[in-house]
Amino acid sequence: QVQLVESGGGLVQPGGSLKLSCTASGLAFSEYPMKWYRKIPGKEREAVAHITPDAYATAYADFVEGRFTISRDNVKNIVYLQMDSLKPDDTAMYYCNAHYQHLEYWGQGTQVTVSW
Repeated sequence: QVQLVESGGGLVQPGGSLKLSCTASGLAFSEYPMKWYRKIPGKEREAVAHITPDAYATAYADFVEGRFTISRDNVKNIVYLQMDSLKPDDTAMYYCNAHYQHLEYWGQGTQVTVSW
């Protein structure tokens, strides 16, 4: 039915960049606000970025402001997270989230490791 599939994670050096993708299927993608979350082992899951259905507005957590950019393609049903100036503290599993009223969906996550 509904699937969110993240990709694009990997190992990158501090200061480097990665672009994550989340491909959605089985839902009216263009009607859903989309978010990226991340989970660091031993810490609470935290929201990273948000984008409105029509991409009119975006919002970011303070710890990524100015470094990450969320965007979406409502034709391809993909939401992206461009991550620049990566820091070791950005190391986490990154998850795509679609949430509209009582409906909420999650992807399986993609691992981002920032290390020398």
